[in-house]
Amino acid sequence: MKIHLSSVFVNDQAQAQRFYTEVLGFQVKNDVPVGEDRWLTVVSPADPDGTELLLEPSGHPAVKPFRDALVADGIPYTSFAVDDVRAEFERLQGLGVRFTQEPVEMGPVTVAVFDDTCGNLIQIAHTA
Repeated sequence: MKIHLSSVFVNDQAQAQRFYTEVLGFQVKNDVPVGEDRWLTVVSPADPDGTELLLEPSGHPAVKPFRDALVADGIPYTSFAVDDVRAEFERLQGLGVRFTQEPVEMGPVTVAVFDDTCGNLIQIAHTA
């Protein structure tokens, strides 16, 4: 068994598509109209047939209080692996990404947390 699809709730799919592709560097895998929304997934260009991330509309009433609680407590919704957290932190900061936690080493793991502009905190991590 392996993970095929994961999702992150987003306030605006068009804004999320721009951020996740133009800033983070993912590429669109699927973009299918579904009523007023879209089945919009992105993948890593390093693994285009790998795990897809669904940029899922946040319209369900349970989403807002859940995400608000996570953000208020500084808890990332999900985590992305990077080769070098400090280098990615510098690259993303240069693109105007707002970090809520600068890179910090926690034993063999280095992490940082940023705001994805779509209602979520996202962690980047690297294990030495």
